[in-house]
Amino acid sequence: MTDFWKNWLRLWAWGVVIFGVVLSSGAFAATDSVVRPIFDLLGNPFPDQPDPHHRFSLGLMGAVSIGWGMTLLGMCNAVLKLSREDAAPFWRAVLVATIIWYVIDGYISYATGFALNIVSNTLLLLFLLIPLLKTGAMHGAGTD
Repeated sequence: MTDFWKNWLRLWAWGVVIFGVVLSSGAFAATDSVVRPIFDLLGNPFPDQPDPHHRFSLGLMGAVSIGWGMTLLGMCNAVLKLSREDAAPFWRAVLVATIIWYVIDGYISYATGFALNIVSNTLLLLFLLIPLLKTGAMHGAGTD
């Protein structure tokens, strides 16, 4: 895999981390101005006086996203050192896990009135698929 695609995948993982930081900012009144524009973009403005459950949920989702992104980054750094053949099962596992997240998160987003979130989820999935398909990383063969 070329450095371009390696860096792409690392940036993809960092994107998940950064999004987690943004979500976590909603846990506290002093920092929630960071996450408010996302709610506005999704068509459901951030409440003026969010209840503790709302703040807890955002903080928890942010923490999970940070953890997921850091796990992906560590996995990427480790797997990118393997041969293409040895790395293929790991890339397939990451893709399967991401698709499972995509389906569940998309359904919940739609069912709870945040359907526009599916657009950002689709971009995240595509930004993973592009290098995996382009390089043949999931099959142990392909072009860089």
